[in-house]
Amino acid sequence: MPQFAAAGDYQLGPLDKLNIRVAEWQTVDGTFRDWSAVNGEYSIGPGGTLSVPFVGNLQAAGKTTAEVASAIGLALQRKLALADKPEASVEMAQFRPFYISGEVQNPGQFPFVPDLTVLKAISIAGGIRRNADYGPQLGKDLVTAKGSFDIYDDQRIRLLVKRARIDADLAGKTSFEVPKEIEGDPRLATIVADEMAILVSDQKSLKLKLDALDDLKGVLQAEIESLQKKITNQQKQVDLAEKQAESIGPLAQKGLVANARLLSSQQSVTDLQGKILDYETAILTAKQSISKAEQDAIDARNSLNSALTASRQQTEADLNEATLKAGMQKGLIAQASDPATAASITGDQEPALLYSLVRIADGKTSEVEAKEDTPVLPGDVIKVKLAPTASQ
Repeated sequence: MPQFAAAGDYQLGPLDKLNIRVAEWQTVDGTFRDWSAVNGEYSIGPGGTLSVPFVGNLQAAGKTTAEVASAIGLALQRKLALADKPEASVEMAQFRPFYISGEVQNPGQFPFVPDLTVLKAISIAGGIRRNADYGPQLGKDLVTAKGSFDIYDDQRIRLLVKRARIDADLAGKTSFEVPKEIEGDPRLATIVADEMAILVSDQKSLKLKLDALDDLKGVLQAEIESLQKKITNQQKQVDLAEKQAESIGPLAQKGLVANARLLSSQQSVTDLQGKILDYETAILTAKQSISKAEQDAIDARNSLNSALTASRQQTEADLNEATLKAGMQKGLIAQASDPATAASITGDQEPALLYSLVRIADGKTSEVEAKEDTPVLPGDVIKVKLAPTASQ
């Protein structure tokens, strides 16, 4: 039994198993009576309680075996109204297991044994994880990291060129400059050509829309000028018709000219004035169409700028993400390529390990550093991990 248990200071906890024996001194007979109905092996439940016949649930977690034995004796005496207090004997039948995780061959749960240390626990778990287990995985990790880095770095370069193209498009430029940070990259020629094609396409599409609208405005303006000339000529005819009607009026009053002729002359004036009104209405319609064409031109520019602005925001976000991921993969490559890591993995030297114990005491969980000779208690969790390499 470990030293802490022999000293009576070991605090019980869930999953501990106890061997309980109860005997009662018979004062009248001067003999001991063995309580076979109570005697036996008991486990402390997850809630920290111990269920004993005639006693019920008894809180055992956090107590010593001596405290549990005293509590059992008092409970039996009180519940059964005994004259003499039964003597209870509580011994450890099996300690709760310990746990080990990290760089060991077989991490998991193991039965606790007396005088257990960190080094002994690692031996129980099969020892330190063999270097042969690391080698293939390291090579796989290195290849994966390099492949992922190439993908994210390619995305980063494409997004940098795309952002430069969008900025040029927003400024109305017909070309753009490659960012200095990626000048000389062998992939640039194809990427720049693709983005230039998009820039030319955007500006060509906008130019075609604007040119079509300008042509429409030109046609409408010419139509307005033509209508204005017609109005001028029409007004001259109205003036002549009005003069003719004025000259016929007195003659018709004297009966020298038929009234029908006067009415015909007046009707001609009215018809001519109606045509002028039609021309003016057509001019107004043409001006409205010109205004709409101008608005369409503004909308075409705004739509392109809006789409470019949204695309730039998304490009900036994608660029930040690609840059971050490329940096992470670069760090993984450096770690996997670090000589110290390679040495520990290929078996050139023993890997440096760090140990810690996670322990629950008084209902609180704490983690402390440990060494190979640090004592381990039942219920402890031992963490074994590789020490950081030089690059890390």
